[in-house]
Amino acid sequence: MPPRTEAPDPPLENLPRHDIEHLRSLMQQTPVSLTGNLAGIVLVALIYHALSPPALLGGWIVASLLGWTVRLLHYLRYRRKPDIDVATLLRWRRSWRVLVALHALLWGLAAWLFWGAGTPFHDIALIFIVYSYCIVSVHMLSSQPHDFVVFISLVLLPMIARIASDGTHPWHWQLAGMLTIIFGITLLMGRSYSSALGQSIALRARTEELAARLRQEMAATEGARRAAEAANRAKTQFFAAASHDLRQPLHAMGLFAEALRQRVRDPEVAALVNSINESVDALEGLFSELLDITRIETGGVEVRAVPLRMRELFTRLRLHFEPVAFEKGLMLSFRGEGRIAHADPVLLERILRNLVSNAIRYTDEGGVLVSCRPWRGRLRVQVWDSGLGITQASLPRIFEEFYQASSARALQPHQRKGLGLGLAIVKRLAALMAAPLSVRSRVGHGTAFTLELPLGGVGRDDAAPGLRPGAPLGLTLQGRLIVVVEDEPAVREGLVVVLQAWGAQVQAFDAVDSLAAWLASAPPVRPDLALVDYRLPEERTGLEVLQRLRAHWPDPGGRRLPAIIVTGSSLGGHEDEALAHDFHLLIKPVLPNKLRAMIAFKLAQR
Repeated sequence: MPPRTEAPDPPLENLPRHDIEHLRSLMQQTPVSLTGNLAGIVLVALIYHALSPPALLGGWIVASLLGWTVRLLHYLRYRRKPDIDVATLLRWRRSWRVLVALHALLWGLAAWLFWGAGTPFHDIALIFIVYSYCIVSVHMLSSQPHDFVVFISLVLLPMIARIASDGTHPWHWQLAGMLTIIFGITLLMGRSYSSALGQSIALRARTEELAARLRQEMAATEGARRAAEAANRAKTQFFAAASHDLRQPLHAMGLFAEALRQRVRDPEVAALVNSINESVDALEGLFSELLDITRIETGGVEVRAVPLRMRELFTRLRLHFEPVAFEKGLMLSFRGEGRIAHADPVLLERILRNLVSNAIRYTDEGGVLVSCRPWRGRLRVQVWDSGLGITQASLPRIFEEFYQASSARALQPHQRKGLGLGLAIVKRLAALMAAPLSVRSRVGHGTAFTLELPLGGVGRDDAAPGLRPGAPLGLTLQGRLIVVVEDEPAVREGLVVVLQAWGAQVQAFDAVDSLAAWLASAPPVRPDLALVDYRLPEERTGLEVLQRLRAHWPDPGGRRLPAIIVTGSSLGGHEDEALAHDFHLLIKPVLPNKLRAMIAFKLAQR
């Protein structure tokens, strides 16, 4: 049988331009990768220096540093020749692949060598360190699917095998099974991210090609106009699908992490699970920011200014943010609901969502005020907070991309997340609407953002009641019955485990028909809450679930059954339904602490 040969690289003239850019990007990302690897090596050395045999630990450190040094030399060679031809770049990619695979093998070997050498805290710390490289590889390697699969397989599979074979650990099979599920979720994340990235790059290249052709021809035909409209519709559909597919595995990961914490009741493990949840929350924020900024850059945002009653916009903002403010014990107030602006409702809501979200995130005491009032023939919409404030040195740069303002005091982890794109998106959207945007801040006293809009008519300046602040609740659901309708098995299982751990009784269903069959059996007890996914099988929605439940249990007091609907779409459009059908909306991934705050808020309203 003839020996197998590796498939040759494609001819240089047939290599797409974006593939070449991917190769150069991989080389340019090497310093970030090397920094992370060096940090991991130092952490392992610090954790196991007194626990592992010196020869074993020293051998692994020497091998890791040797591989690290070779990768550094490989990168420096590229830096000396930044304009190398594609043929040389392809040869260097083969050596780069070998080095990355060897590094992955060393991390998989670390899991095998050091597992069980210390306490359960050391074991969980080892899992967290090793899996961090898998999370980072989703962004750095998913553009090269083969390399991505090889990397996470070499990193995670040895760890899974080592844990499964450790009969001294009381939860070794459960932990190995959990890591196997996370391994599958990570593969799915890489595939979704690779697909979304590839389509986005291809779409952007196509848009640039069309724009260049239109500039050359200097005439836009009717057919080109229809093609552009179709491209815009395709972009909207793509962003909606990409948002949902990327958020679904993150949602499941957060629930599985909480399930692990409920099974292993150790304060140190709980702290590590909190770190995982914060990472998931940060990834969700990154996806949202990247999708938003890409839509703006590719021209996927059109301005449609109409007379807009601020009452409707403020109602949607209150519906979204009042549970978050309630959890932190903050006052959330709205003033000037009767005013009318001339603005694009979608873009203005996106701007205010970013500003209110930042205000709540960086405010620990006091509250947030959203106001609207006439000023010199225009309408001033302002977001005030009593939070940390921004230093004068940082104020001129806060609207720059990837810039995060410094603070006079150390920030909490939840206040440091993100790429620094939120205010850049706000600035761009305000520029699209030709609405001047300004900011004032005083460190230790708070910040005020001001957006100036054209008046859309004469309105009454009435005041909206503020949300009475509450204290963060330690939630117990003892004796509560919650109905869950979710078609994704992993998400449904995670929800059931988490809710039962909080003391609730749970009735879980995968579709509208199975819920209908349960209702037909005449259940004796009215549920306390419905937790429903928006998109269900057979093109049905969570609205039908709410209608069936509320029709079966009409409340004689006039209060509807409390309901929370979860969706993977971040493009909006469900807020009006939430008002009409009296439910609160959560965007996936829903971290357990956010779910806990929302459930506490809904039950407190009864």
